[in-house]
Amino acid sequence: MENLLNLVKHNVDKAIRDSLSKEVVEDALLQAEIEQTSNPTFGHYQCNNAFKLGKVLRKNPRQIAQSIIDHLSKSSLNGDLMISSVEIAGPGFINISLDPGFLAKQIESLLIDPRLGVPVVTHPKKVIVEFSSPNVAKELHVGHLRSTIIGDCLARLFEFLGDNVLRLNHIGDWGTQFGMLIAYMQEYASDVLEGKKEVDLSQLMQWYKESKKKFDEDPVFKRKSQLEVVKLQGGDSSSLLAWQMICDISRKAFLEIYDLLDIKTTERGESFYNPYLPVIVADLEKKGLITISDGAKCIFLEGFTNRENEPLPIIIQKSDGGYNYDTTDMAAIWHRVEKEKADRIIYCTDAGQSLHFQMLFVAAEKAGYVNSKKVQLDHVTFGVVLGPDGKKFKTRSGETERLIDLLLEAIAQAKKIMHERLPDISMEELDSLSKILGINALKYADLSGHRVKDYSFSYERMLKFEGNTAAFLLYAYVRIQGIKRKVSKDVEALIGKESIILEHPSEVELALHLRQFGETLEGISKDLLPNRLSEYLYTLAEKFHAFFRDCRVEGSERESSRLLLAEAAARILKKGLEILGLQVMNKM
Repeated sequence: MENLLNLVKHNVDKAIRDSLSKEVVEDALLQAEIEQTSNPTFGHYQCNNAFKLGKVLRKNPRQIAQSIIDHLSKSSLNGDLMISSVEIAGPGFINISLDPGFLAKQIESLLIDPRLGVPVVTHPKKVIVEFSSPNVAKELHVGHLRSTIIGDCLARLFEFLGDNVLRLNHIGDWGTQFGMLIAYMQEYASDVLEGKKEVDLSQLMQWYKESKKKFDEDPVFKRKSQLEVVKLQGGDSSSLLAWQMICDISRKAFLEIYDLLDIKTTERGESFYNPYLPVIVADLEKKGLITISDGAKCIFLEGFTNRENEPLPIIIQKSDGGYNYDTTDMAAIWHRVEKEKADRIIYCTDAGQSLHFQMLFVAAEKAGYVNSKKVQLDHVTFGVVLGPDGKKFKTRSGETERLIDLLLEAIAQAKKIMHERLPDISMEELDSLSKILGINALKYADLSGHRVKDYSFSYERMLKFEGNTAAFLLYAYVRIQGIKRKVSKDVEALIGKESIILEHPSEVELALHLRQFGETLEGISKDLLPNRLSEYLYTLAEKFHAFFRDCRVEGSERESSRLLLAEAAARILKKGLEILGLQVMNKM
């Protein structure tokens, strides 16, 4: 099935061309500009072409709009009248209302379409989404939550649309910190390095803090740490073994969180690109892009300066010969385009890294690693998570909140709510439902807000059953399952055999909104704003509740028709929540 917006656009395109067949107008002005109306009393879609055409042709926009309407009124799709009415509003807007019979048939087709009316992309692209990206030997904290779930949502979106998606977890698993940590463990935890004792990530992180303090205060230890870095980068077997052990301990803790969040990634840390770093530096030198500044090899880009208006460098190789994340990111972008053949690369990090990625993208194009006409680069930024005091979210002791603690507390809070609502369910089912509600609430509270803005964290608010929350959406889905149980009809047997009839305005509005699922997803694939999907689903839940209030299903003359409409709502709710990374439940 084609997106509804495109179906309407095709008809209006033809009407515009037919109405102006005797006029000389550039092709761009003949393409219909169609958008959803904000209020159903003004129709379902609005065409705004008459204004631009009126200016070019020096005619009254209302006159042009009327000519378009004269050609549009006969538009149909497969013999079914698509448009029930059109009217001119204001100085030349064309308001278009779709025929209820046409919408009914669209929902019937949607129910037999495994893609729920969302077309697969015509030309699938290789899309790489880099997200989460924690550092080894450090625990995931609340700051990693946004990157992880926003990136996962975008990966799910492009996967559903039919693109070839590579989910990359670009972990920080290389650099000076490992020299410090290995040197420290050799001195104070040799039994761990020898495999005689197991430790968890919390202990590893404590050692990291202690090694950093010792590195800053003890010149002998600092020198020893630097030598360990050289040994590690040189491929020393004992150093690599220690490094691998540290990575394994961290990975185990990361996976516990990813399993709770239902996140799938391909780990490809900074170490993966290590063999390419000298090659990249040599290539940049060969291309004349390197300038030596204070002994370091740098790239200076026009237009990028600091507060003192001095040129800002991209440091490709430090004065001591070492590399940094600028080098790694340059190698990564080269690898993703040259080896992975990416058509689009999406980086999900906090807004604080905006300048870094702006400079990286410009430098990569200047180096010839990226052609912006062929490869699209996106930096998906987001704000920070705030505590009740409006400041960056931290524990009472002032430490950054551990993500695992946040997740487990959300589940615990959800468990109290579910136990009150369903006191007779088994402990096993209570645990299962609590996990779904708790994790859903946490994710949805984040994804429902505009990602570039900060948001305040509140268990109480995110677990409410009213307003734009996961619980409200889940309740709509659960209510539909309850309707199906009460009616006791085989819904699958009705699909394709029973007709849908839309008479009440609440039925028409719900059907229209269901059919706009595809155009909503298409829009998000362009602007990369998950909150648009949250808003769509919240509106869907509201429209379903209005339909349920106004149109009795069980025992009504339209029982089968309304049951099918409710089933279509349930299926799109489920798929939309799935793209957000949320699960559904059948009772709550």
